[in-house]
Amino acid sequence: MKKKILLVLIIVLAAIALRYTISSVGGFLKSKAYSVQSPPNVVVETIKSDEIIRSFEAPGRVVSKYQVSIMARISGYLQKSFFKEGDYVKAGDTLFLIEPTEYQNASDVAGANIQNIKAQLAYANKQLIRAEELVKQDYIAKSKYDEILANRDALQAQLTAAQSNYQDSTRNLNYTSVKAPVDGRIGIIDVTVGNYVTPSSGSLTTINSTNPIYVTFPLSSDDYTEISNIDSNSNEKRKVELYFTNGKKYDLEGVQDFLDNKVDQTTGTVTLRATFQNPENRLLHGEFVNIKVFANKPVKLPMVPVVAVQENQEGKYVYKLDKDGLPQLSYIKVQDQVNDNWIVTDGLKDGDKVITEGILKVTPGKPVHILSGKEINLLKNKSAVKKQK
Repeated sequence: MKKKILLVLIIVLAAIALRYTISSVGGFLKSKAYSVQSPPNVVVETIKSDEIIRSFEAPGRVVSKYQVSIMARISGYLQKSFFKEGDYVKAGDTLFLIEPTEYQNASDVAGANIQNIKAQLAYANKQLIRAEELVKQDYIAKSKYDEILANRDALQAQLTAAQSNYQDSTRNLNYTSVKAPVDGRIGIIDVTVGNYVTPSSGSLTTINSTNPIYVTFPLSSDDYTEISNIDSNSNEKRKVELYFTNGKKYDLEGVQDFLDNKVDQTTGTVTLRATFQNPENRLLHGEFVNIKVFANKPVKLPMVPVVAVQENQEGKYVYKLDKDGLPQLSYIKVQDQVNDNWIVTDGLKDGDKVITEGILKVTPGKPVHILSGKEINLLKNKSAVKKQK
């Protein structure tokens, strides 16, 4: 019985040893096969710089150049409205009518008072002329002449006051027609017809001017410093492009013509402003857009082929050859795409060599076979022959 158990144990141990030996031999052969496997074929390009115009992107908001609250400047009942909410109006258009009867009457009375005083003044002037002749001939006392002169001067003062009163009453009468001070788009009516309004009633409605129109946008302090260094002047006027939230570009270019005098301590940004023509009123006050502002002077930056750039969760990267000719994963920062190249703002420089083809077979730190020009042409010819077949 003991001999049988011993025999079983020997057989089990022998099976384990055999399996281990087979596994070790397989691993050795597999490792040997990998060691003799030829490195993957790749195409390499040398990075070169080119002169380009840098651009910087930022979120923006459309802001009317003029935002006017329409107020009543006199008291009275709002009698009529001459527009609909959302209408576009021109400067000088009548928007509201405040009941004018009271102010028309006051203007008429003031005008009549002027005419009355003018008539009295004309008579007083004639009296004064006669009095001057009479006093010279001692037909009247000097005191009488002084009385006539004082009466004439008093009437002149009354005429001046009456004329001022008439101008004031006429001004109030004109205020019964509430006019648009600027071109723009009417907002919501805050006070409807039939209500009694006064100068302290608040806004009747608002007008937002539409052409030209502003877009304000924050630029990070780093981007602001960079664009200022490129142009050698922070106060330069610059070309600006506008993109709607759906990605569509606005037809007209704007001009960045204002910047704030401080950095926002909370956001670390500088507020800039661009002016756009808006003849078709496509840009609306308060609308959110995206802005791209361009430097005025070109700057030299590396260009990398689009096909060389890969992307993962950490960002865009390329396989760059190190001093030993081995590919290493290198993260880069890019800006715009020009034809088939990315503009590189960080991570590459002139003379760097990057892999542009055969990337999927590349392992960081493992040797690669860089195809020569002849080899590349040969592979292209073989590929063309296969396609013809």
